[in-house]
Amino acid sequence: MPTLSHSSLLRSHTLKVARTSYPRLARSGVGQLRTVKTACCSYTKSAVSNAQRHFTTAPPLSVSAAAAVKRLHSSDPPEPPLTPATSPDLPVSRVDDREVVVGFDTASWTRFHHVWLRDHCRCPECFHPITKQRLFSTFDIPPDLKPVRAESKADGLEVFWPSSVPHTSFYPWTWLREHSYDPPLRQHEISTEKILWGSRIRQTPPTVSYDEVIAQDDHGLFKWLSNIDKFGLCFVSGVPPTAEATEELATRIATHLEVLKDGKFWDFTSDFAKGDTAYTTVALGAHTDNTYFTDPCGLQLFHLLSHTEGTGGQTLLVDGFYVASILKELHPEVYATLTRAHPTLEHRGDLGTGQLVRVTWNNDDRSVMDHLSSTEMEEWYNAIRLWHKFLTSADSEYWVQLSPGTAVVVDNHRVLHGRSAFNGKRRMCGAYIGKDEFRSKFEVLSERFAPDAVTQATQKDIVNGRSLWSPYV
Repeated sequence: MPTLSHSSLLRSHTLKVARTSYPRLARSGVGQLRTVKTACCSYTKSAVSNAQRHFTTAPPLSVSAAAAVKRLHSSDPPEPPLTPATSPDLPVSRVDDREVVVGFDTASWTRFHHVWLRDHCRCPECFHPITKQRLFSTFDIPPDLKPVRAESKADGLEVFWPSSVPHTSFYPWTWLREHSYDPPLRQHEISTEKILWGSRIRQTPPTVSYDEVIAQDDHGLFKWLSNIDKFGLCFVSGVPPTAEATEELATRIATHLEVLKDGKFWDFTSDFAKGDTAYTTVALGAHTDNTYFTDPCGLQLFHLLSHTEGTGGQTLLVDGFYVASILKELHPEVYATLTRAHPTLEHRGDLGTGQLVRVTWNNDDRSVMDHLSSTEMEEWYNAIRLWHKFLTSADSEYWVQLSPGTAVVVDNHRVLHGRSAFNGKRRMCGAYIGKDEFRSKFEVLSERFAPDAVTQATQKDIVNGRSLWSPYV
């Protein structure tokens, strides 16, 4: 087999590989993809222009929007006329028997079922503004419910429902577009931008300072979490070399750390009595933790507090998403095998259009493989040989010598870690942090520091710090 060159592959297949690994981003139209080139560790942005042309700047809407909606039902029996917009630049709408049709412009139209619209009413009677929970029962909605009429307003669609007590619902235009489904018109997916990296990331690894992270304004914390979300790892410099300061760092993400057999926060030296090679001095290959759990930990924090009377113990980091993207590009059949048999790669959706969501790999902890057929067994062993070859390529492995005062957090669902053998006395501390806790904190801070189009357009509807139309509600 020829020697693998990740650098040359990325030069010629940057966008293609990115679309293969992150098709939701490629389809979004406005998300810009960044990929770390291993040859020079420069981050390049590739705009997905074809999709972008569909939804960026909308032309005046009046007659053209009406035409789009009429074309949607050109073969249907005569329907009620389009409800005229109050301004020629507003979207237009029409109430059909089962759906409300909305035309944003000639190329952008969609439909919403009556029951869906009623179910998503966010007025104070139907939706609690503080708890962000429904007050109106979905099961009280008649299956044949039909609005009396729908009207286009400056900032959204107003729908009037038949009732003994008249009820009106309102839906912002940005929110309707973002949650459209028949057909979908959403311009982006939430937090889909990922930066794939190889060994050359050592030149400029993502780093924030301890003082930034613990600052009460949370801006540095958001920067830290953003790096973890995009890169799958981030270093923190200037951390006091104590277990107490490291635990404080971990609790900036999650107040309640995940509890394991050694407690919520671990602090250890090499100890063979633990019965785990992690507590020894031997080398560890690239792996993810908790592969035998149904819910592996989300993030892992490491901080070397001291290393005396010895050498070695370099930390190994590998971007599993980067390696998987190369594998899928060159050997799609091998990639497919690793998503099926003893799944190392968790791929959501169709292999052609879905996306990779998690890497799970620890060959040392793997149990007996006895559930595959003869043919599948050979395919699987061939697949993991190639997977291992790519993981251990010089272009994939990022080696770094941790030192007291510098901590690192890795996404355990994406980045594999390991170490070289060492001698002497080495004290390491750290913690496991749940993925849900990380996502919750990151998404709340995203609304504050990087609000999406829906949140920006619904500032007047912010109650208790969050918009009623938040994409996370």
